[in-house]
Amino acid sequence: MPRKGMRSICFNPKTPSYSFSRGADSPSRTPVSMLTPRRSFSDTTMDKIIESATLMIMKWDPDSSTIAKVTSLFYENKREAMQFLKCVNDLQKAMHLLVSEDYNTSTTSSSASSDHEKLVHAQSLMQIAIKRLQKEFYQILSMNRAHLDPESVSTRSSRTSARSSLSDYDDDGSISLDQHQDDDNTVSVADDSITEVEEVSSIAMADLRSIADCMISAGYAKECMNIYKIIRKSIIDEGIYRLGVDRVSSSQINKMDWEVLDLKIKNWLAAVKVSMRTLFAGERILCDHVFVSSDSIRESCFNDISKEGASLLFSFPELVVKSKKSPAEKIFRLLDMYSTVAGNWQEIESIFSFESTSAVRLQAVNSLIKLSDSVRVMIFDFESSIQKDSSKVTVAGGGLHPLTAHTMNYLSLLADYSNILTDISADWPPPSKSTVTESFFDSQIPGDSPATSVITLHVAWFILVLLCKLDGKLKRYKDVSLSYLFLANNLQHVISKVRTSNLRYLLGEEWINKHEAKVKQFAGNYERLAWGHVFKTLPDPSLTVMISPGQAKDYFRNFNSSFEQAYKKQRPCVVPDPKLLDEIKVSIAGKLVAVYREFYNKHRNTVGETSVGVFVRYAPEDVENYLSDLFLGTASDSSVSTVSSASSSSHRRHSRLIA
Repeated sequence: MPRKGMRSICFNPKTPSYSFSRGADSPSRTPVSMLTPRRSFSDTTMDKIIESATLMIMKWDPDSSTIAKVTSLFYENKREAMQFLKCVNDLQKAMHLLVSEDYNTSTTSSSASSDHEKLVHAQSLMQIAIKRLQKEFYQILSMNRAHLDPESVSTRSSRTSARSSLSDYDDDGSISLDQHQDDDNTVSVADDSITEVEEVSSIAMADLRSIADCMISAGYAKECMNIYKIIRKSIIDEGIYRLGVDRVSSSQINKMDWEVLDLKIKNWLAAVKVSMRTLFAGERILCDHVFVSSDSIRESCFNDISKEGASLLFSFPELVVKSKKSPAEKIFRLLDMYSTVAGNWQEIESIFSFESTSAVRLQAVNSLIKLSDSVRVMIFDFESSIQKDSSKVTVAGGGLHPLTAHTMNYLSLLADYSNILTDISADWPPPSKSTVTESFFDSQIPGDSPATSVITLHVAWFILVLLCKLDGKLKRYKDVSLSYLFLANNLQHVISKVRTSNLRYLLGEEWINKHEAKVKQFAGNYERLAWGHVFKTLPDPSLTVMISPGQAKDYFRNFNSSFEQAYKKQRPCVVPDPKLLDEIKVSIAGKLVAVYREFYNKHRNTVGETSVGVFVRYAPEDVENYLSDLFLGTASDSSVSTVSSASSSSHRRHSRLIA
């Protein structure tokens, strides 16, 4: 009779596994069946387990059977594969029982010798079985590379949960044959909506999980992990390489032309997105599924498989930051890289959530910090470059200065990254203010409040610095009217760039309206200085009835001279912006043509028939044509002949009218 508290071995008829239970507290409470000597029952069960395991395991011993050497157990007969795993699990439990203290307590010296022989034989069988399972594990991994590639796995996972009838387990962890169908049914484990590739992937994943669970339970986790790591790491490394990410040094990057480095950056940007959504994501899903029975094993496997490739991927931004390349485009590539890492941060944290992969997360964080710091330095250097601009270029015709075009192109591109810049500029100091710029432009920085983003303040400040710099270049124009046209042209370009880019959302409508008013003021000053003397040559329309023929001649004479002089002087001027061009022309024509037409219609015949060709050189339509021909940047040398030609044509036309 077993001693009080002694573990007894009970066969569970429901499953082919063993369970352990405590014996009865006293003989009086022990069922009759429990009083039967248990040694014989255990020996019989033990013998059956070992005998069954021997038949199954030796059948698939690669060293004893040619068929077993060239055939895959899991591919040929899935039901028998499940029986094989059951035999291994049962054998492992039998071995555990043979060496247990409670079992050996009731043995005699003769039975102890027999138990030792059973244990040795079981151990030998286990070695053969594990060798077989290693072979099967390797074959499934290698033969299903296409079906177990990370993209297929991640796609499958997003459409259906990782499930298979081949991996159903009882509560005690053993495989129940009652829960498995025949070969045809076990193959159809996926929903009808899942593609054939995904179905094959599901079956392969279930088989790998079954083998891994069995080997880990039998104490051969290391052997299983080694096979998995070798094959799966090669897939990750190959995937990274195919995405165009390879190992480069700082010296190699410094030797690259910008076009070559730019192409590498573009490849990297695409590689991060693909690797986070498929490559590493799929590998993490597969690893979690195969080694679901052990958190430590799946962490170890995923870390060893992914760490090198992930570190290679996320170390690249730091190499670019350290490079000595300094084209204007570099800052935008750095912002692209920052945006890509930040945009995939949720995936990075989820995929590399293990403690052992914290180095990957840290590498990604360091890349963000380096990129942010580099962008900040480049933006501040950009401000400095505006302030230090010493170009002595005098733009012909008061047109657009190269500094204006360059600055606004730069700022409008920066505005495309306003969300990213708002994020990384949170701890930047606000721009320093200058009494000179504020007093000159009579404008405060828009949204000058604690709630305004720092990047908005900096953009507004850069434009103020630019306009002040342009004001300093006015001294190169001897003609004051031309200097005002220069200011109007350049400020109009600034506004146009703001309106047609994301700068509009940073600076706001109030800023735009305020500066449009400034353009009108500059254009008005130009008009007054360049054409005011022409306006003054014509009498007030209300006084034209009191003008004598002699006075009319003087008015025509003065108008002709003044108009020709202004036209000749202003024809080289340029107004590149169509909107501003139209506004200036309409304004000048509105103040000149209408007054001249009224005067012309009333007094062209009062100067005398013989004097019309001398004093009345231009019809109102001629004046309109000349004005419409302005601000196109035509060389002044040609303007003389044009005016003379136009005058001759007008003279002939008027002569014919009078005749």
